[in-house]
Amino acid sequence: MKNVMGVIYTGENDARLRELTLIRAIAALPVAGRYRVIDFLVSSMVNSGMKNVGVITQKNYHSLMDHLGSGKEWDLHGKKDGLHILPPFLTRENIGVYSGTLDALRSNTDYLIRSKQEYVVFSGSEIIYNAKLDEMVKYHKETGADVTVMYTRDPAMQRDEHGVYLTVGENGSVEDVEVEPTHPSLECTYMEVVVMKRELLRFLVDKAVAHGLHDFRRDILLPMIQEGKSTVNAWEYTGPCWRLDSVQSFFKFNMDVLEADVRANLFDKERPVYTKVRDDMPTRYGENANVINSLVADGCVIEGTVENSILARGVCVAPDAHVKNCIVMQDGQIHSGAYIENCILDKQAIIKRNARLIGPAAYPIVIAKNVVI
Repeated sequence: MKNVMGVIYTGENDARLRELTLIRAIAALPVAGRYRVIDFLVSSMVNSGMKNVGVITQKNYHSLMDHLGSGKEWDLHGKKDGLHILPPFLTRENIGVYSGTLDALRSNTDYLIRSKQEYVVFSGSEIIYNAKLDEMVKYHKETGADVTVMYTRDPAMQRDEHGVYLTVGENGSVEDVEVEPTHPSLECTYMEVVVMKRELLRFLVDKAVAHGLHDFRRDILLPMIQEGKSTVNAWEYTGPCWRLDSVQSFFKFNMDVLEADVRANLFDKERPVYTKVRDDMPTRYGENANVINSLVADGCVIEGTVENSILARGVCVAPDAHVKNCIVMQDGQIHSGAYIENCILDKQAIIKRNARLIGPAAYPIVIAKNVVI
């Protein structure tokens, strides 16, 4: 795997996540109390043995850069290779806004040229997974395919008018593909992860951009499969995965993590998920604190009731406050007598004394960063 590099594109369309992505990319979304979405992707690559990982950013990337830092939490801060954050920059050809994944890769051609690895794993950032990418690369080499894509058979990953869906033959080859169909009719969902030789990726990107094309899936993957001139194989991922493309899917993922068996599968002891460390004090529980089936990060102060919820670092729940089925991000405050249910509170949100916020489980209330209710 020393001969394999990783590239993560973090510029996905985030309009359906509303307030949650006003100030950050999807990859920087806080999840499961202590983590960000990017942690799962980078950790999968590092656990698979990759030492050279590039993160292509598009917009609202300050939070992402602050979180990743030098990459030391993922052991990507050595003298050779390491973590490379690749923000957009202005040139005559590039106006700083990518029209698609191909534009993003074309603007970072220099990074691909400087890298010495023979193979590249290219991943999107809106799907959470903890995959054995080394096994995927091994499968790619053994089959001799030009391109290998990762897919899942999980029906919960399918969306109307969003995503790519495949038919995979018995020999592992991709026989048919649909790109953003109105209603998906194919069983397998493409997980936005692909393996190929680095030089092949460079050639395909240059050729496509020269013809005015922008989207990797529609303009490269689809013609390769339909024309049959190249071998495109598929590798099945059988672990848990979630597509974070809406407020509801973000809420569902966090609620799913409250289940012990889901956590055991996602946070595999042999493939740990690394994140930035804040070095907070342990959480302090008051005499009348009542915490039921919740994930509580370090640095919290809990004196009220917390039920079926996820609390990030530094959250304060005052006496007689009640938090139920909620996600409270870093340094949130729930004052005395307040009751919140089915809510997502972004960083530093404050719920004042005796306030009541009750949202439907199917469409939780979102409180933006630094808002006081």
